[in-house]
Amino acid sequence: MNTTTLRPYLAILAAAGLLAFTPLLVDSFWLTLAIGTLNYMILATAWGQFSGPTRYVSLASVVFFGIGAYTVAVLGEVLPWPLVLLVALLTGMGMALLVGLATLRLAGIYFVIFTFGLSEMVRQMVTWYEVNITQSMGRYVFLDISQETIFWQLLGLLTLVLLGAVALHRSRLGFALRVIGGNEPMARHFGLEPTRAKLGLFVASSAVMALAGAIMAPRWTYIDPAIAFNATLSFQVVIMAMLGGMSRLWGPLLGALLMSILFEILGSHFPQAFALLLGLVFIVIVYLLPNGLSGRLSQLLARPAPDLSLKEPHHER
Repeated sequence: MNTTTLRPYLAILAAAGLLAFTPLLVDSFWLTLAIGTLNYMILATAWGQFSGPTRYVSLASVVFFGIGAYTVAVLGEVLPWPLVLLVALLTGMGMALLVGLATLRLAGIYFVIFTFGLSEMVRQMVTWYEVNITQSMGRYVFLDISQETIFWQLLGLLTLVLLGAVALHRSRLGFALRVIGGNEPMARHFGLEPTRAKLGLFVASSAVMALAGAIMAPRWTYIDPAIAFNATLSFQVVIMAMLGGMSRLWGPLLGALLMSILFEILGSHFPQAFALLLGLVFIVIVYLLPNGLSGRLSQLLARPAPDLSLKEPHHER
């Protein structure tokens, strides 16, 4: 493996090493903002790795994020923390496997509607269980995990996700997914198995989201279905990935960074109109930036520069 091949991996590790010092250099406000941004970066990147090449728009991100958070709420004080994370990861994978087997043969708007309905169904099921079985509406989370530890765990997860995304893009599976997204019948003609490839990536993407939810859970003292399974999160992840664009690996990262700042501004100054403004942002992105910021930048860089050289006039004799 030559230096050119290793360059993206080294760049990711170097950036992670520098960002690891963030909790030691900033105050609590900026650390909180950084934690939220890292969380959104993980979710947007994981979403983009599945929906980008396959062109399946999933609105089920909050299902797996909420599963991870609720795993911590139920088992956080019973099992050691590493084992809690492992259970959250496996639970997210199991749920994604069931959902993928049932839905990945669907396409277009049918898949979008199903995944949106799934998030509401899971929220209602958890609510019913809490009210009728546990006789409560939520659970308290008291874990001795600092904000700095949460930041480092999220940074480590994001690093692994980015390294995996680079490896996927260069692998045969990544090529197969791009072919499937462009023309699924052609992919079958070349001997690729679209359903198996989509299922594997969907499970991996969903497991990352579940793990992110588990890592974020100790930030909340109290977790209930409305908090863990807030459908707005799924739309936020889609908007971030679309804003940044999925033509480049760093597209969802850029979108998550910009939208995290925008969410902070909107939530602080316009909390009552947050959903409305979020919808307006989505409309603007769809109409003005269909390929995202990364796609737009690629177009600008690929555009030939105008020839501004002075030419001597040609005189006919």
